[in-house]
Amino acid sequence: MNKEKKWLLWGLLLLMGAVLLTGCGKEKKELEKTSVRIGVSLYRGDDTFINNIRMEMENAAKAYEQSGGIKVNLDIQDAKGNQNTQNNQVERFISLGCDVLCINPVDRTAASAIIDKAMAAQIPVVFFNRQPVEEDMDRWDQLYYVGAVAKESAVLQGNIVVNQYRQDPSSLDTNGDGVVSYVLLEGESSHQDSLIRTEWSIQTLKDGGVPIEKITGGIANWERSQASALMEQWLLQYPDTIELVVCNNDDMALGAIDALDRTGITGISLVGIDATVPGQEAVRSGKLMGTVSADKERYAQAIFMIAAAKALGREIPRDIPLEDGKYFWCPQQILVNK
Repeated sequence: MNKEKKWLLWGLLLLMGAVLLTGCGKEKKELEKTSVRIGVSLYRGDDTFINNIRMEMENAAKAYEQSGGIKVNLDIQDAKGNQNTQNNQVERFISLGCDVLCINPVDRTAASAIIDKAMAAQIPVVFFNRQPVEEDMDRWDQLYYVGAVAKESAVLQGNIVVNQYRQDPSSLDTNGDGVVSYVLLEGESSHQDSLIRTEWSIQTLKDGGVPIEKITGGIANWERSQASALMEQWLLQYPDTIELVVCNNDDMALGAIDALDRTGITGISLVGIDATVPGQEAVRSGKLMGTVSADKERYAQAIFMIAAAKALGREIPRDIPLEDGKYFWCPQQILVNK
């Protein structure tokens, strides 16, 4: 083969390669997603904290659409505290072709059924607020969790009381007997955050040198109305005895405040967790001594940005740091009336 033919052959090969590469690039561009569909199931839509997260997720989706040009369809459903309902919602999301699922489990121990369905359909899942057991989270590399560290929440809550006691013991030990008598309002008995918050908030008081004595406690399932009923009952049973109310979340603290308002009793300190909008208002008004704030905007953005990245087949943004490649822990801080 002479030189001219060789160069002609090489030229043809290079031209064919360029055409093929151009075609591949064009095909890739044509296949690139311009919209995502995200199925979101809430354990209970009337939970104040979860409702705050839902609103922040909607804000994150709108901002993402405006900045990235990707249309976002957030299909948000309320399981109303029923695991079967949530399972059905997951099946519906899958049948509708959702790109990713964001699940706030009704029962954290029942996440396996949801994972089974998602794995079969090859749809990633971002769990939030209620952490599935470790064995379930380890089943697949397309499972993620966004939440706040329960122990940290509890320690920060306990520190609100410890700091106040060190500044002014008489503000908590109102009868001057040398002991702070408290009652405890707990969330669901099966919820890991409730168990951990209960243990570590009280342990922090002990470690901080606050002389405490438990009068009673009860499960109010995170709900304002249930907490209000319990608190009213305790005020009747233990008149002039309760000095502090430790609450696993703000809604229950607000329920206790409702009971105090109805009875006209004053001088009892209360602490909550979550820094919901009404919880923050109660802190500002002085009815709630303090609460613990998880950055709800950051919390919701983490859920959404992980979901959007997985829906588009992209890497999760570096500003969403994941522990063990799957857990995002939202930062928290104390909120008190300064």
